[in-house]
Amino acid sequence: MTRIAVGGILTECNHLGGLPIDMETYESTELVRGEEMLLATTSVVGGMLEVLREAGAEPLPMLFASACAGGPIVADCYRELRDDLLERFDAILPVDGVLLPLHGAALAEGNDDPEGEIIREVRQRVGPDIPIVVTVDLHANITAEMVAEADAILAWETYPHYDQFQTGQRGTRLLLDTLAGQCRPTMAMAKVPVITSAVHGSTNDDDPFAELMRYAKSLEERSEVLSTSLLLVHPYMDVEEMGSGGLVITDGDQELAVELATDIARRYWQRRHDLEPETVVPAEAIRQGLEIEGGPVILVETSDCCGGGAAGDSVATLRALVEAGVSGLSYVPVVDPEAAAACHAAGQGAEVTVELGHKRDPRWGDSITCTGVVSTLSDGQFTYTGGQWEGHLTHMGPSAVLSIGSIRVLVTTRATYDWSDEQFRLVGLDPALAKFIVAKNPMNYRWAYGEIAAATIVLDTPGPTPATLKHVEFQKLKRPYFPADLEIDGLEPTVLV
Repeated sequence: MTRIAVGGILTECNHLGGLPIDMETYESTELVRGEEMLLATTSVVGGMLEVLREAGAEPLPMLFASACAGGPIVADCYRELRDDLLERFDAILPVDGVLLPLHGAALAEGNDDPEGEIIREVRQRVGPDIPIVVTVDLHANITAEMVAEADAILAWETYPHYDQFQTGQRGTRLLLDTLAGQCRPTMAMAKVPVITSAVHGSTNDDDPFAELMRYAKSLEERSEVLSTSLLLVHPYMDVEEMGSGGLVITDGDQELAVELATDIARRYWQRRHDLEPETVVPAEAIRQGLEIEGGPVILVETSDCCGGGAAGDSVATLRALVEAGVSGLSYVPVVDPEAAAACHAAGQGAEVTVELGHKRDPRWGDSITCTGVVSTLSDGQFTYTGGQWEGHLTHMGPSAVLSIGSIRVLVTTRATYDWSDEQFRLVGLDPALAKFIVAKNPMNYRWAYGEIAAATIVLDTPGPTPATLKHVEFQKLKRPYFPADLEIDGLEPTVLV
């Protein structure tokens, strides 16, 4: 029976802000070891296991850890997970192939490319002839080491992300075809220095990224092309030679892989201006929203995106709603453990005064003093309806709805990823009834509210996941790069083979 090792660390990290990711973060999200991994039926690992079983191959589980985005992984936590993964790998050798479900935008304290390190460590153990196939998020930063040490890298193809299962299947099929001698993967990644947020990064409709994705995937119609991936780099890292572009895997034709990847990257550069969003400050967005009949009007506060690594504790838009005296029903999420605890101590129906927001990551603003009524209390447990953690039970910790006039503030203890509207629904907040909804993510609000939204407005607020990177002062990423530099004379894509 063909023996295939499966395991990885799948985490997106942020150098600009947010809280460091520690072992408790993984334990409260997803951390499975050994045989427990074989229970997966969804997401990328589930897809890998399904294809292995259908093919009669033996999956050899190691470790799989994933968590909501945050700052870099604490050094001790990363070492513990990495060493556990590699010790389990050593114990199952020899193997015929390796599947590594990673993210591509992980960071650890003192290590800007932990995924490249993991792939290298695996390669050193198996030698040059055992195929290693890696799957990543389409927001990965593909590094030279990742390309050099892996046989194939395949990225998710959808944003909002809902094809992790299918990507696990695709990667596994490519690995098995390689083992069967049906193909010889040859890979090239071409990058251009386009550092933009994901606001216009949808793979649906007529978004610029969607059009680029359709072109990239059309190249798979060629018989020599095994896989293509389009990468919109997670822009909140600060690493050298970061960039977006195309990755192409051909059947033994290195020259063609370079040619097609370079073509994708050049097209990406040509669309760079289309990927930059227009933003307005919250007060102006509220004024515009009040002129729109009906609702909900989605106020996109992408700068406080928990799924991008922010703490989720901004009250910039809440402050503007209070100051505007908005009478329409409005929903605002805020991560604030102290305020959540105060609401639970007071009890449902009680009036409380709390200092709300900007406590977990106070670099981005000041708390606001709020007096309201505790209208709902919750233990914060909910089940994801799709995406990376489809079917997984997770929790926001003790949570409450604090009613401040017509504003309903969902106060939570823990930051959680926004897939759809699970968090609001858990506490009885019906999005269809709201005039304003503050959505703290750059894309998944479309998934949650696309069919009911009267309008969406992207906000300009302080935070570590801003809608534009124009004003971010990177230290390791050196200019020129877009959007800090609108034109770059003589630009040619950087090609990794």
